[in-house]
Amino acid sequence: MNDLTKVFIAPEEIVNFLKKDMNLKEVYQKILFQRLIWQVAEVRGITVTTEEIETEANRQRREKRLEKAADTMAWLEDQLVSPEDWEMGIRDRLLSQKLANFLFADKVEAFFIQNQLEFEQVSLYQIIVDSEQLAQEIYYQIEDDEISFYEAAYLYNIDDFRRQKCGYEGKVYRFALPSNIAAVIFRTSPKQLVGPLQTEQGYHLFMVEEFVSAELTLERYQEILGNMFHQWLVTELNNILNSSITHHLPKY
Repeated sequence: MNDLTKVFIAPEEIVNFLKKDMNLKEVYQKILFQRLIWQVAEVRGITVTTEEIETEANRQRREKRLEKAADTMAWLEDQLVSPEDWEMGIRDRLLSQKLANFLFADKVEAFFIQNQLEFEQVSLYQIIVDSEQLAQEIYYQIEDDEISFYEAAYLYNIDDFRRQKCGYEGKVYRFALPSNIAAVIFRTSPKQLVGPLQTEQGYHLFMVEEFVSAELTLERYQEILGNMFHQWLVTELNNILNSSITHHLPKY
């Protein structure tokens, strides 16, 4: 048995810890979200079957390489979770997914098309320094082939993590960039040096490796669906709280 299970912790201690750790509001909100999901799913006739729970449980076992029942029980014990708690958690997640699909699956593609430009991506390198003069000097050194962009990023970036990656930011969505910077970057050509551009962080130099066209992949579909569902939960919960009727459903 995991030694942690031998230590008794009162519920009040857990609540007090969440308060001190500034996480109580987040947990409270998640509980209310789940309550709302249960209520709306019941009204809509959306349910989760025993077979669906078993399928998801088996998927998780395979993912964690829990080949024997004893392995599963040991894993659950280590997580301080009972089999019943585990199944309820699976039920809640599947119910949430089903409700999200019911409400928004037919709206994702239209949203993507309407906002397609925002989902364009750029494989981006960046240098940030705290002096406009230094940024300009680096720009000329790179332009004159005295130093490569990657070398300059390693030497001069004010951020240690970015410096170790030679300025590589990865693939960045257009919507994740400040609008004025995105407007400049998405008008440039690959390998073209851009900058210096000033923000609150400092003075920036950019180099585009490649542009990635917007595509409604499965991952992006799920991302949009999840965002739409989360925004719906926030809006509906706020409506309920504002009307002080937390025990009744909103009308749909």
